Amino acid sequence: MSENHHLLAEQRRALILDEVRRRGGARVNELTRRLGVSDMTVRRDLDALARQGVLEKVHGGAVPVVEASTHEPGFEAKSGLELSAKEDIARAAARLVSPGTAIALSGGTTTYALAQHLLEVPELTVVTNSVRVADVFHAAQRLSGQRQGGATVVLTGGVRTPSDSLVGPVADQAIAALHFDLLFLGVHGISVEAGLSTPNLAEAETNRRLVHSARRVVVVADHTKWGTVGLSSFATLGQVDTLVTDSGLPQEARAEVSERLRRLIVAGEQDTEDAGVADEGPEDEADDAEDTDGTDGTDGTDGTDDN
Repeated sequence: MSENHHLLAEQRRALILDEVRRRGGARVNELTRRLGVSDMTVRRDLDALARQGVLEKVHGGAVPVVEASTHEPGFEAKSGLELSAKEDIARAAARLVSPGTAIALSGGTTTYALAQHLLEVPELTVVTNSVRVADVFHAAQRLSGQRQGGATVVLTGGVRTPSDSLVGPVADQAIAALHFDLLFLGVHGISVEAGLSTPNLAEAETNRRLVHSARRVVVVADHTKWGTVGLSSFATLGQVDTLVTDSGLPQEARAEVSERLRRLIVAGEQDTEDAGVADEGPEDEADDAEDTDGTDGTDGTDGTDDN
């Protein structure tokens, strides 16, 4: 952990949370020494993280919260976590979207961040079961008017979850009748054994429908989602084409992902690991040739142009 007292509060709290999770707990005096800030600053950060429900304050420090597989944090609770990582992931994922395509965005704070990066991509058709994602596009349309080339947004309907996703039979039926080029999927947890999982049974079924209706599946998930398992699995890693994550993902996890997915994009890093588990077609080769940003592996070895 860097001893840098100029860190933003968001960055400092992310470091504190990582330290608490990695070590199973941390004392205030250890954190002040490592971060180079006062006891009062650390205690304020611990208070903020405790309010978000991601750690528990104890005498002299903090310990991680062990969440039950059925616990589903609300959108607001999750929106303050890993902000820098989510922004990096969203920026990298947005580069995978071409004008004029039909895409789907599931619920979640990372897909919400992605939506804001897609506002300037012309002629998109956006299918979403996220009230928050739909609001991003609708707010942009209200500000700019019905400008030519603006996104067409299809909101599925359904029953609202704590994370502001719409799920249930209405959502499932709407999604089943649609087909889209690319699905960006936010997840509660991702692991080799359980695949993609969520604590909400209805959301799991809706996510299955999304995966089934997508030509390609991109998971957008920061490193803290790795190893987390929710109550219900809705997809295996083999059903995922691409994982877009941040540099906090451990090397051993990267190796496991690369063995099972076609592509791993680590936002903010030059090197992208491509497993190449499927033969690429002419369209994929053309798309790969257009990737020149250097953040998502441009050696032309992967099988997709695509979470």
